[in-house]
Amino acid sequence: MTKAKRIFAGALAVATMAFALAGCGSTAETSSTENTSSKEQTSTADTASSEKTASGEKIENKTYTIGVCQLVQHDALDAATKGFQDKFTELVGDGSVTFDVQNAQGDSANCTTICNQFVSGNVDLIMANATPALQAAYTATDKIPVLGTSVTDYGTALDIADWTGHSGTNVSGTCDLAPLDKQAEMLHELFPDKKTVGLLYCSAEANSKYQIDTITPYLTDAGYEVKEYTFSDSNDIAAVVTTACDECEVLYIPTDNTAASNTGIIDNIASGKNIPIVAGEESICAGCGVATLSIDYYDLGTATAEMAYDILVKDADIAAMDVRYAPATTKKYDADRCAALGITVPSDYIKIGGEE
Repeated sequence: MTKAKRIFAGALAVATMAFALAGCGSTAETSSTENTSSKEQTSTADTASSEKTASGEKIENKTYTIGVCQLVQHDALDAATKGFQDKFTELVGDGSVTFDVQNAQGDSANCTTICNQFVSGNVDLIMANATPALQAAYTATDKIPVLGTSVTDYGTALDIADWTGHSGTNVSGTCDLAPLDKQAEMLHELFPDKKTVGLLYCSAEANSKYQIDTITPYLTDAGYEVKEYTFSDSNDIAAVVTTACDECEVLYIPTDNTAASNTGIIDNIASGKNIPIVAGEESICAGCGVATLSIDYYDLGTATAEMAYDILVKDADIAAMDVRYAPATTKKYDADRCAALGITVPSDYIKIGGEE
């Protein structure tokens, strides 16, 4: 072989080897990409399968952030918030939920600020404790689920005239209204000989006005003269209560948050004038009343938590969820005030703080 032919043959061999190596390199790279893709798909499938239990309801390792806006601190609302937190934690497990609990200190404007912060923080759900809190949350978002509790009438709170039991929006919840006809019957059972009943409530609370408008016909049908007394906030409550006690023989206070936060003032005036008060819920009765037809606010909170679980874990449609009511009511009385006023209660009443 000539020198030129040997050079040509060598060059051809090198070229052939390089081509073969290039082909091998291309094949290896494709295989590597396919294997990586396959591993990613397998990993995704494994993750998806680990997110749910066999029942397909509870998502493992899923954490929830729930914003709680409570209008004001008093026993009834505190109990509802605690019931909500306890039950939801029980349902999803410890470590699976963070509650951001904010108290608006009785100020509706603070409710607005708090709920807007929840929306900015993109919480998973807002629990709004009391009507002004619900209204603030409803205004703040139409996307994040909002559950109310300690709300008397959702149609009034949400300004829905043709209320049918569910909102058709991102709002539902639980109602704290004990039957007002039964409350009127209880008042008449205890005070059949009284002539005038004063209805005492905060004019700024729409649901208080709703209760007053609802109970008034029952009281007038029972033969009472009914007078309304309204205060706008805690600043004028003493003057209004004094006038009501001077002009009436017995007072009725609905589930009113401002009244609940000022029972000490109300009690000092009413007790000093020997005027009995029938209240719409237990914490007000404990603070200034003689008797109440009451619900259990802790139980109301647990019912709200069950709704939250259905929404967040079971993907229930909140727009179609009917508002739920307290499962039971109980006649209760304050033993000390009843004794001081010489009131004998029937045997089916339970003493606040214990059975009797």
